[in-house]
Amino acid sequence: MGILLAMQGAVSQGVLWSIMTLGLFITFKILDFADMTVDGSFALGGSISAVMIVKLGLNPYASLIVAFAAGTVAGSITGFLHTKLKIPGILAGILTMIALYSINIRIMGQANTPLLNIRTMLSLFEDIGLEKTTGSLIIGSVFSIGIVFILYWFFGTELGSVIRATGNNERMVRAQGVDTDSMKNIGLMISNGLVALSGAMVAQSQGYADVGMGTGTIVIGLASIIIGEVVFGRRFAFWYRLIAVVLGSVIYRVIIAVVLQLGLKSTDLKLLTAVIVALALGIPVFKKNMSKRRA
Repeated sequence: MGILLAMQGAVSQGVLWSIMTLGLFITFKILDFADMTVDGSFALGGSISAVMIVKLGLNPYASLIVAFAAGTVAGSITGFLHTKLKIPGILAGILTMIALYSINIRIMGQANTPLLNIRTMLSLFEDIGLEKTTGSLIIGSVFSIGIVFILYWFFGTELGSVIRATGNNERMVRAQGVDTDSMKNIGLMISNGLVALSGAMVAQSQGYADVGMGTGTIVIGLASIIIGEVVFGRRFAFWYRLIAVVLGSVIYRVIIAVVLQLGLKSTDLKLLTAVIVALALGIPVFKKNMSKRRA
């Protein structure tokens, strides 16, 4: 029973974190850009949402919009450092991430902001007698499904197709007269906007925003993406890959919850995540070697 309850909470958290994973999918898989900004923009979304609700009395759902907008600004800064100042992508992301740590503390005025006894996006579900995990699952599912549809539509448009082409072959796209720097900037802005949105939703779900809540976010996102690809593959169309990313995030959270219930210490989660990523990356190589030996 304890494992079942833990899995229910893990699924609800998985769909909330899947929005972050979708954002990371844009940079990591579509743009082929290792964006370290996400560790900072995730906490940025949580910080802004918490402050807007607690200190300004803003509607919890309206704070999600502000958090998304702030995330796009963070992404644009990384894009500016990379495209205009010619700083390597991974270093540009690290610089923005470091700066966001101080900015997040400035926003909150302290290391964390509690949301106890404050109406959040889950309050409506609690008012009608639903559990917090159920409310998180409903909201997370609605948002993740909606975002999958929006991303599928957007990357099927001319602009979205050019962004995808930029990640596949930047030189070819540039030869067609397209400003690839602008395409990277747009991709980074959308990506970090989704990451910040996820951070805001997670902060409201867990009841507080913390300056360190984004630590290790990129590893969690990569683990979810890789698990989704390993389990569900890359078959069918682009929409299938987006759904696989969401389900990969849920599977990752379920694995973590089950392992914790079996007795693993919470301090070992980082080690477990590293092992999961290494195994997920190694499985395709192992399968390929096995098929060669059989041939």
